[in-house]
Amino acid sequence: MTISATVQGDAPILLRQDTGGVTTLTLNRPEQYNAISTALLFELQKAVDAIARDSSIRVVVIAGAGKAFCAGHDLKELREHRDRRFVKDVFERCGHFMVSLTRMPQPVIARVHGPAYAAGCQLVAQCDLAVAATDATFATSGVKFGLFCNTPGVSLARNVSRKQAMEMLLTGEPIDAQTALARGLVNRVVPPGKLDEEVARLAQSILDKTPVAVAAGKRLFYQQVEAGLAQAYELASEAMVANAMTEDALEGMRAFAQKRKPQWKNK
Repeated sequence: MTISATVQGDAPILLRQDTGGVTTLTLNRPEQYNAISTALLFELQKAVDAIARDSSIRVVVIAGAGKAFCAGHDLKELREHRDRRFVKDVFERCGHFMVSLTRMPQPVIARVHGPAYAAGCQLVAQCDLAVAATDATFATSGVKFGLFCNTPGVSLARNVSRKQAMEMLLTGEPIDAQTALARGLVNRVVPPGKLDEEVARLAQSILDKTPVAVAAGKRLFYQQVEAGLAQAYELASEAMVANAMTEDALEGMRAFAQKRKPQWKNK
């Protein structure tokens, strides 16, 4: 197990922990409820770019330190920089980071506790999977402060129904963890004391699978959901053929026939 921290001045704003093929990135601005500053956004992008190139990492977990998962963008920073170029750069960088989460080969799990608001809710929605504690709350609250959550709406609308997304975006009112589960924003809800255990259980289930199929499957999933039906089936068919030709797929079929656990070559 290795633990490292990205430091901004004297304060580590992003913590990284590597253990058993799982990397946990922890937003570490607890006094600001882990608001996403430009510095934190830069470090997150740098971290996921490096992780995407590292085949020894199989699963990524994104968490928040302190009482919140993430309160959204750092509004204080945005208020202090009333320059169109600066603000445009912030939202473009954030969008690039969110897309990077879907393009990296490793599945990304959001470990959510406390508030996940605005860009924090966006981050949960953009992760491949999400496990929430019962104390987690979710909101696209920007409209309450005159800043409609347009960019969080992109990932939100790709997770929940349009009317549910619009209600969250138009009212800014929070929903609890069970409502988020019912709407499809998160996968699992557990008591706070069981959150790490449940995240680990989900990660282990992924670690037990061949990384070849997992990476290829994730890539195809995001390609086909943005495509038309005919193109989606064409893309999926090509991906199935490529997957079926791998040694791990052959091993999996042998193991199924022999009623034993597969021994992945590329694990």
